[in-house]
Amino acid sequence: MTEKISSSSGTSTTKHETSDFLVEKVRIVLKEWRHLHFMKVVGFLACAFMVIPSANAVDALKTCACLLKECRVELAKCIGNPLCAANVACLQTCNNRPDEIECQIKCGDLFENSVVDEFNECAVSRKKCVPKKSDVGEFLVPDPAVLVKTFDTTDFNGKWFITSGLNPTFDVFDCQLHEFHTESGKLVGHLSWRIGTPDGGFFTRSAVQRFVQDPTQPGILYNHDNEYLHYQDDWYILSSKIENKQDDYIFVYYRGRNDAWDGYGGAVVYTRSAVLPESIVPELERAAKSIGRDFNEFIKTDNTCGPEPTIVERLEKTVEEGEKTIIKEVEQIEGEVEKVGKTEMTLFERLAEGFKVLQEDEENFIKELSKEEMDVLSELKMEATEVEKLFGKALPIRKLR
Repeated sequence: MTEKISSSSGTSTTKHETSDFLVEKVRIVLKEWRHLHFMKVVGFLACAFMVIPSANAVDALKTCACLLKECRVELAKCIGNPLCAANVACLQTCNNRPDEIECQIKCGDLFENSVVDEFNECAVSRKKCVPKKSDVGEFLVPDPAVLVKTFDTTDFNGKWFITSGLNPTFDVFDCQLHEFHTESGKLVGHLSWRIGTPDGGFFTRSAVQRFVQDPTQPGILYNHDNEYLHYQDDWYILSSKIENKQDDYIFVYYRGRNDAWDGYGGAVVYTRSAVLPESIVPELERAAKSIGRDFNEFIKTDNTCGPEPTIVERLEKTVEEGEKTIIKEVEQIEGEVEKVGKTEMTLFERLAEGFKVLQEDEENFIKELSKEEMDVLSELKMEATEVEKLFGKALPIRKLR
């Protein structure tokens, strides 16, 4: 007997029909995502379904209300900017994944520009629309007894490679070449690394960071007083060997906080050599154990810094990965449909009610726009029909995952 599933609109369909419908929707969403058509989705939809993927339905509505009231210009600019819109679209793919936070950060790595920074500054720092992620105690402050007793910051001068890292989100990138020097009593680092793209290419990113040594504990370096998200990173030097040899190294454990997240962290091994010297591994194992970590869990990085693949190679990889993605998404959707129960449908209906509230917010949002804000939105053609083409007349089911 074919089981019926009731929708919030009062109609009923079979699971088989729903599966076909969802499979088709997955194909549409994937196609539209690749062409960045999410730029045409109205601001309140972007807010509800993409900007705050980790929030529940109630928190999502509160955050959206704050964004629509406090960050209207920044939100509009984001939707109208290709990179920022792509960032929003990428965030949508992170919903309810086990690695949701890591996925969100990778989206930020891929799609970074001043418009994204401007939106984050308003939403996270200035107006605090997005709830701060609490410190869950994953990266604790180490016991001072396990840190090096002496450390000369001038030993950090010159070029260093990160050849091994603990946290895949922050520490494990290709071609991590960092150059340090001391200046006005501070250690200044010019950092560069590569962000891999889905098609096998890469972007080269760079940053400048400044550290001050703790006056009483030489093994602690502080990177504070930063404007962007007011982030603060504390470096703890667990072990080091500086003898002007290829197996010189500095083992750094760190933890940090910013307006969005308190208590992130990781650990990296700096070496003069582009490849981690095996001779220092026993020392690194002992140092890692002192903070309750297993050095076998660290990941070696690729510092060959080779050329970018050709267009042909990247296109071939794009097609191959695209096919795998479609198959995976279809299988996941079909599996979810088989497991749909009353609890999920209840959540779906609650979100649908919230959607109605957002529609009212959007109407008020448009009415209250200034001429400057309307000019930003004027070229986006935010028509309801555009949204229906992308999502149909219901909320995207993948948001329940």
